[in-house]
Amino acid sequence: MEVTRPTRKLTAMAAHEAVRAAVSRAEELGVAVNVSIVDAGGREIAFLRGDGAFLPSGQIARDKAYTAVGFGMPTGDFYRALSGKPDVLSGITGQPHVAAFPGGLPIRSDGELIGGIGVSGASAEQDDICAKAGLAAIGLVTGPEQEQG
Repeated sequence: MEVTRPTRKLTAMAAHEAVRAAVSRAEELGVAVNVSIVDAGGREIAFLRGDGAFLPSGQIARDKAYTAVGFGMPTGDFYRALSGKPDVLSGITGQPHVAAFPGGLPIRSDGELIGGIGVSGASAEQDDICAKAGLAAIGLVTGPEQEQG
């Protein structure tokens, strides 16, 4: 029986590059966002507040990143999975730091969950676009094809 296994970890430099790319994409869209990246344990590695981004959306970005890594799925998908179960949705989203709306994505490398990115401050669709731009900037993608790294 194996008692340990090697794991991949997101580097601080990659996390900082991703938050910069996400904020840059937001600027191209004409919006201001906050971006957070957490490691596989939900601890923040990088955070960037875009010029003019709403102060409260900083915590929402952190919550989206935490939720994406904690449940291993995009936060928009998480909401859709629970939307037909109002009691479960209410109970889970009532927990601290859980955000069930788009803008949070898990980060995977070679199939391993290594972190999460959360973006908040614009529309749900724009937050999602910016999160994807952050991952693309470090050579990672979202969805089933998320096997690069």
